[in-house]
Amino acid sequence: MRLLLVEDDIILGSSLKKAFEKHAYGVDWLQDGEAAIAALEDLAFDAVVLDVNLPKVNGLEVLRSARRRRDTVPILLLTARDTSLQKVEGLDSGADDYLVKPFDLDELLARLRALIRRRDGRADSILKSGGIELDPAAMVVRGAEGQIAMTAKELKLLKLLMERAGKYVTKSDIEYALYSADNAVESNTTEVIIYNLRKKLGAEFIRSIRGVGYMVEP
Repeated sequence: MRLLLVEDDIILGSSLKKAFEKHAYGVDWLQDGEAAIAALEDLAFDAVVLDVNLPKVNGLEVLRSARRRRDTVPILLLTARDTSLQKVEGLDSGADDYLVKPFDLDELLARLRALIRRRDGRADSILKSGGIELDPAAMVVRGAEGQIAMTAKELKLLKLLMERAGKYVTKSDIEYALYSADNAVESNTTEVIIYNLRKKLGAEFIRSIRGVGYMVEP
């Protein structure tokens, strides 16, 4: 799951990036609206967390630019001004949701999960496949015998596969979704994580076809 974070406050941006990564998102963090417009034109994201008050180009114009190109990526606005006018302007410009600073991190994460769930057409927040359940809020995996210990990378990859259950996900798509642009990916990283997941969840839980990708059953 690839997330674009656009926030010019260094302390807040750094904290949000760490929190998102802890919850299995690959994060690209930018600090101005001009860079955000370029990124949205060139790359595909699963969701965007966008501050309104940005240098160079403000967040509302970034939002309008995306919607003019018919980009349907879910966008959540962060604003420091609790005014009805700005909320209305943001929603009318195409925002899917908004939060007023200061905000609760758990609420932000919950709203983000809800946006992605609606985009995917899912009503239930718990991901389920082949007797395995993954709770995205608690980042906990459970099987028939209880909770299954997972590393951060294993959780990220499993969450991606379960969110796209029934569809093959290519190795390049996995690397794109899980790693930000400034993180180098070792050549065999995906294979090692898949191997470890199969040891924990069963050899048949993750299907693969060479040259196509990996899939879990819906």
